[in-house]
Amino acid sequence: MSDSSETVTSFSELPLAPAVIKAVQDVGYETPSPIQARSIPHLLEGRDLLGLAQTGTGKTAAFALPLLSRVELKQRKPQILVLTPTRELAIQVAEAFQRYARHMPGFHVLPVYGGQDMRSQLRGLQRGAQIIVGTPGRIMDHIRRGSLKLDDLQSVVLDEADEMLRMGFVDDIEWIMERTPVNRQVALFSATMPSVIRKIADKYLSDPACVEIKSKTATVDTITQKVWMVSGIHKLDALTRILEVEPFDAMIIFVRTKTATVELAEKLEARGFAAAALNGDMTQALREKVVERLKRGALDILIATDVAARGLDVERMSHVVNYDIPYDTEAYVHRIGRTGRAGRQGIAILFAAHRERRMLHAIERATRQRIETMTLPSMSDVRDMRIKQFKEEVMSSLANTEKLAQFREVITSLVQEHSVEFEDLAASLCYLAQKDRPFPDAREPEPRQRRERGGRPRGETRGSRERHEHATEGMIRYRVDVGREQGVSPGDLVGAIANEGGIPGSNIGHIRLFETCSSIYLPEGLDEGTLTTLKKVKIRNQGLGLRPWQDDRVRDNRSSERRRGKAARHSNREGRRDRRGSSANRTRHQ
Repeated sequence: MSDSSETVTSFSELPLAPAVIKAVQDVGYETPSPIQARSIPHLLEGRDLLGLAQTGTGKTAAFALPLLSRVELKQRKPQILVLTPTRELAIQVAEAFQRYARHMPGFHVLPVYGGQDMRSQLRGLQRGAQIIVGTPGRIMDHIRRGSLKLDDLQSVVLDEADEMLRMGFVDDIEWIMERTPVNRQVALFSATMPSVIRKIADKYLSDPACVEIKSKTATVDTITQKVWMVSGIHKLDALTRILEVEPFDAMIIFVRTKTATVELAEKLEARGFAAAALNGDMTQALREKVVERLKRGALDILIATDVAARGLDVERMSHVVNYDIPYDTEAYVHRIGRTGRAGRQGIAILFAAHRERRMLHAIERATRQRIETMTLPSMSDVRDMRIKQFKEEVMSSLANTEKLAQFREVITSLVQEHSVEFEDLAASLCYLAQKDRPFPDAREPEPRQRRERGGRPRGETRGSRERHEHATEGMIRYRVDVGREQGVSPGDLVGAIANEGGIPGSNIGHIRLFETCSSIYLPEGLDEGTLTTLKKVKIRNQGLGLRPWQDDRVRDNRSSERRRGKAARHSNREGRRDRRGSSANRTRHQ
């Protein structure tokens, strides 16, 4: 296959709609991937396209960006139909369209797939949407019902056509294609080209442009790859734990947008790490200055976008962290290539959500390596590492006998004047040295397990709940004005209250985090001075506002949980009815 179109180096070189280019800049894309650079011009011209490309090469943007640029927003009838093999991919593609159309008022995209409430889909189709993304079985259902009309269709995209073949959708695809307008544009993307897919292309594509992107495999034998499946804890807290426990020399952390580089750098600096941003908005002189600081050891962590990190070669770069998973496999390979150079060993850590498993598998295929799932360091691990580092600092300072001499006199006078034991005095000095960075309480609870329907934590029984209630006897439940939304952890609350309120961590009871607040059990009989102090304590620049927890709030929370549980059960029943009805119509449930 060949392609005569020139490869472009910037999205601004393409005649995309201004609103689409603005969204691309917001997302952080700077240079089109090969499949995007070669496909977009043809699709903008209205030409049919046959694309051979692996998952993870950026093909969603390759068809979404040009098709969005041709959408008529005033017309609320379906203009573009995208067929996908699975409901997960349908959701991802629909979200991508929504992301690229953020500056297009009046735009609507609707994902439709089996297993979802049919009534909500019918309402969405009645309201109108310019783009429909769905699985073949459910698309057929709506065409038969008359709820989806294809009379005004301009373009059809067959995404991952070989996967739809493998899942037995070829007849369904042909059935749908026969009901589309004759003059519609067709784009077919497939990782392979079996004979059946070739027949579909020959039958339904008219003089298509052919684009083939050959997969590039990377040799990363000197790089150990790890993945943390994002769950149960804020990404920033997870990154902080890794930075606390993982021994590294220098590190580059990749994010998707320029704004994110600055925000993450500021948050890490606030947590005591020597970090700086590196992005395309910085002048060349400033970028060179930041890199030079990293090389000489004045800086340990860079937070960068893909383009800003190009050509970066720092000998002490031992770790690469993909804080945001890249949109294509080539970007991932380029990212982790910042470490493990010239035979040196490197470590690459990837943060991936469950819904990003497809990209994770694509990365494994591209690198021909199985990526090891890592366990997040516990608070006990963080505590042990901080204590170890503190001990090393203390022992190192003992070697400086001249500077210690004057302090020996102070220690001697304190012991004589106040009859203080040396151990108590040493402990007090340790507290003063570490109070801004306290050792976490290893006994604090780890992030809660995922809740089952109805709101009770998985594994919690009535007996375990009663034991918890018994454990809070002699304690009072308080409310504080920080929660998951502010990125706090139970350890943050324990550290702040123990240090500022003088309450031992062992006397701090059960902590429960909500979105914008938290509850914490403290001993009865706290004096007014301590309570007043705790009200003014700040975490993440937010005052705790400590006050007794009101029973009516508890009832409101429980009532809302019951309502959510009831709604979930109702939705599941409706979904089962819909699935039973759909099966009679040969709906494919992916």
